[in-house]
Amino acid sequence: MKKTVKVGSVVCGSNDLFLISGPCVIEEESIMLKTAEKLKEVSERLKIKIIYKSSFQKDNRSSLQFYDGPGLEKGIKVLAKVKAQFGFPVLTDIHYPQQAAAAAEVCDVLQIPAYLCMQSTLLVAAAKTGKVINIKHGQFLAPENMKHPLQKCIEAGNDQVILTERGYTFGYNDLVVDPRAFFHLNNLGYPVVFDVTHCIRKYGIPSADAKGGAREFLPVLSRAGVASGVDGLFVETHPDPSKALCDAASQLCVYDLEEFLKPLIELHQTEVRYRK
Repeated sequence: MKKTVKVGSVVCGSNDLFLISGPCVIEEESIMLKTAEKLKEVSERLKIKIIYKSSFQKDNRSSLQFYDGPGLEKGIKVLAKVKAQFGFPVLTDIHYPQQAAAAAEVCDVLQIPAYLCMQSTLLVAAAKTGKVINIKHGQFLAPENMKHPLQKCIEAGNDQVILTERGYTFGYNDLVVDPRAFFHLNNLGYPVVFDVTHCIRKYGIPSADAKGGAREFLPVLSRAGVASGVDGLFVETHPDPSKALCDAASQLCVYDLEEFLKPLIELHQTEVRYRK
């Protein structure tokens, strides 16, 4: 029996598909609120629960010249405004143990970046806040070995954990999604999310370059994940992805999200009936 994890009104691991969505990195406030406004409309029309996601810091940009976010203090204030105005639970990345407590003052979910998923001090700091922890699956780690970061959180006193798949490093500058990963992650007994946005990134190519992502694969990969039994989808969205300050080539336009989700919700309902 899979554990359910509650994030505000979102019950992760239930029979209802949920969505993690928002701009990759926190940009100017108007963009954040415009995205949240559209996400609210989509949530109400499609009856899908949404966790609003955006990062106050992206500490793994490939160049110091690239925008890496407004920082913890300013970023958390923006997320607090989104939360208060639209009622979404909010999620953000943390990169260092000392960021955990401050981020937890506002955020409902603390996300551990894929590159850092085995960092014990980071996992323990996140766990000790008592907040839900979303551990992204490292591109370098066999899926069944995600039991190790999961167990670290449990031993630190927090079993409110979500596991997120986002593809494997394959060859040079490419990621591949292996559907067997969904099987292994589901077998760990915790809610599983598919981050379809980041698995279409082309590494080594700036995200502002149109060749830095393969957005045409978003629908087919999303269907594969939903059919494989994931509990939620992670789809970064932006009002104008071409002008996004991070992951411009892979984010989905928020105004296209509703039509994107409709067949996935229907497919999920079919998968749930099959599972029963």
